[in-house]
Amino acid sequence: MSRVLALWCPDWPAVAAAAVADLPATSPVAVVSANRVIACSAPARAHGVRRGLRKREAQARCPDVHVVTADSDRDGRMFEPVAAAVDMVAPGVEVLRPGLLILGARGVSRYFGSEHNAAERLIDQAAAAGVECQIGIADELSTAVIAARHAVIVPRGGGARYLAPLPVSELAAEPSLAAAGREDLIDLLRRLGLRTVGDFAALTPGDVASRFGTDAVLAHRSARGEAERPPSARALPPDLNVEYQCDPPIDRVDAAAFAGRGMAEKLHTKLAAAAVACTRLLVHASTGNGENLSRTWRCAEPLTPEGTADRVRWQLDGWLTGRSVAKPTSGITMLRLEPVEVVAAGELQLGLWGSVGDEEERARRALVRVQGLLGGDSVKIGVLSGGRGPGDRVTLRSLGDELVPLSDPAAPWPGRLPAPAPAAVMDTSPRVTLEDANGNDVHVGLRGSFDTRPVTLRWGSKAWPLRGWAGPWPIDERWWDPTVGTQGARVQVLFEQTRALLLLYGDDGWRVEGIYE
Repeated sequence: MSRVLALWCPDWPAVAAAAVADLPATSPVAVVSANRVIACSAPARAHGVRRGLRKREAQARCPDVHVVTADSDRDGRMFEPVAAAVDMVAPGVEVLRPGLLILGARGVSRYFGSEHNAAERLIDQAAAAGVECQIGIADELSTAVIAARHAVIVPRGGGARYLAPLPVSELAAEPSLAAAGREDLIDLLRRLGLRTVGDFAALTPGDVASRFGTDAVLAHRSARGEAERPPSARALPPDLNVEYQCDPPIDRVDAAAFAGRGMAEKLHTKLAAAAVACTRLLVHASTGNGENLSRTWRCAEPLTPEGTADRVRWQLDGWLTGRSVAKPTSGITMLRLEPVEVVAAGELQLGLWGSVGDEEERARRALVRVQGLLGGDSVKIGVLSGGRGPGDRVTLRSLGDELVPLSDPAAPWPGRLPAPAPAAVMDTSPRVTLEDANGNDVHVGLRGSFDTRPVTLRWGSKAWPLRGWAGPWPIDERWWDPTVGTQGARVQVLFEQTRALLLLYGDDGWRVEGIYE
């Protein structure tokens, strides 16, 4: 019986971000996408940061957290040295995603004497590359990946027995093995009373196939400790490999990425002509001095041209810069993309909104269409800029223009509004009133402080009692130019339980400059 070894690096997006920022392991790090935390380090979790939190709530729980934006290129680039280090002692590594790789356990366990010895050796090898990892070994790939998240070696034939008491959410914990809608399936199973993997596995395959979708059948096979896909004896269609002779040799990452994108387009043209889609891809590179680097990438869903080009770039970036293995002594003279496993092209059927990485391209085409109808300045993109106020820190550039900020955001900017910044900046700046206990208006005096204690915020016909405030912070910018100079003060006010505003005080009283979440 074959065995699969999975090596999992916990919190890899946060680990990669910390490595790029040169932060110590004790620094709390959170990775956000669409204003939600998608990964965080162990020190951040110790302060209450969790996946799914809004960025502001994560910063409120841990003020020292280092927040970075999700970047798949960074994750892949930083994981290549780890994969190369493991491949040096256990050839045949397959990367499921940055932070998770698999390999056959039989050869490495025989070489090191046992599965436990092999696991210890690979953990030491990853530690030498500067990362912590966990190992899981089982009969099937999905079981091994789940076992790696718990650092367990599952006995032979014991996959179903090991999985049975685990929460059913474990079937959706690893995105590289689950379809996009797996979370909806897990929610449905919970509402049906199937709380554990064993409860779901107890259903018959016929009931699952007749009542749920295709992904549920795959999840059910995983729950029963079976292979996700039945073995296929169909041979690969001929002439799918794409090879590129580099003349002149490639020694820069940008040139390698450009060549990889062209090869990806050519490969997927061949795949489409053969009515298949690739789920396992071998990327091979050779130099003029005979040096070679090969890596196999496995995906839960068929690769797209963009996904293929990304994997080529991640792999070659780590090699050409010397982060993964020794830097090549000469330029790359040959690149080859070789499909290892393919499925029917129907697996690549796009959903209503494009479910395999197509969303950004569709959105961009729609925005370009809007520009064609309404003019070039009708669609603008915000760029982080430098400044003291929240409105100054956003530079709007037309779609298609170079995204250059109006001023340097890395400059010191003394007097800048302290964190956290408001989630939304008001364009119209509506007027509000701060009142004291007697109903009189509150102003900011010449010394930059309130002339009386504010207790009420009045906005139009509504009024709220204040729960607290921060400031005022005086503003005196460009005093030498009365046409653009600004004088006044800013203050943060909290009302009700969690609602807060950033107010700007000037000659015409108080105005709302920003809204906090």
